Amino acid sequence: MTTRIFLLGAGYSARAFAALQRDRDDAIFGTTRSAEKLDALRKDGIEPLLFDGDTINADMAEALRKTTHLVLSAAPETGALSAGGDPFLPHIEDRLRHLMPELRWIGYLSTVGVYGDHGGAWVDEESECRPVSRRSIARLAAERAWQALAEKERLPLAILRLAGIYGPGRNALVNLAAGTARRIVKHGQVFNRIHVDDIAGALSLLAEREAGGIFNLADNAPSPPQDVIAFAARLMGVEPPPETPFDAAEMTPMARSFYGENKRVSNARLRDAGYSLIHPDYSSALTRMWRENSWR
Repeated sequence: MTTRIFLLGAGYSARAFAALQRDRDDAIFGTTRSAEKLDALRKDGIEPLLFDGDTINADMAEALRKTTHLVLSAAPETGALSAGGDPFLPHIEDRLRHLMPELRWIGYLSTVGVYGDHGGAWVDEESECRPVSRRSIARLAAERAWQALAEKERLPLAILRLAGIYGPGRNALVNLAAGTARRIVKHGQVFNRIHVDDIAGALSLLAEREAGGIFNLADNAPSPPQDVIAFAARLMGVEPPPETPFDAAEMTPMARSFYGENKRVSNARLRDAGYSLIHPDYSSALTRMWRENSWR
């Protein structure tokens, strides 16, 4: 069966998915707001399209007409909370079938931030969503708007709630090498993580099966952030930065806001759907990237 994927927002995670799919699908389209990124997307096997968030041009309309699988990876505009400020939904909600007559499946990349703070307790897809930050409030609003549209059009929609994303070029090894790593300690605080390879792999499985539902994408090891930096330093054979108490740390308001949410995210539903993590925890992932020199 013909499969043509449209990536609305061909960023870090979407490009990893495209790299995995490039020899499996008939076409992969991807949008960017920057003309400077067009060549890089072509090298990744993506047919690039410019989308400024305001106008669907003729090239984009032609790609949408052929699309069978739509992957939504663009962040919402937090200043406008209608439909989460989603950059795409206002253009298509009243004419989805007209623009995409071949569409069979939608995937929406969201965030575990929609759960908000649960005091370090475990959460799953049935847990109460009580987002705190405007960006997470916007994500939850966008999720619900896409759910309403998918139900109306009788299309399967997979919502992938992503933990903190890391992978090549984005990890504790890179931060240590750049001298930007910090070990900020807040008692009881844990963060959840997911390697970009597992985002690509899980997205591939769900798209192939045209599965609907909400799925948490987090690894098996919610952990204190300072432990990740210490482990990476041991791999590199360098001294880790000193520990800094949270209350004494100088941080941007956004960075500080992450410490206001504490939870352990279960990935049981994803595993029950048949997906096996490539990188089940940060220690095995960082070790592999270090040994393969794939961390930069």
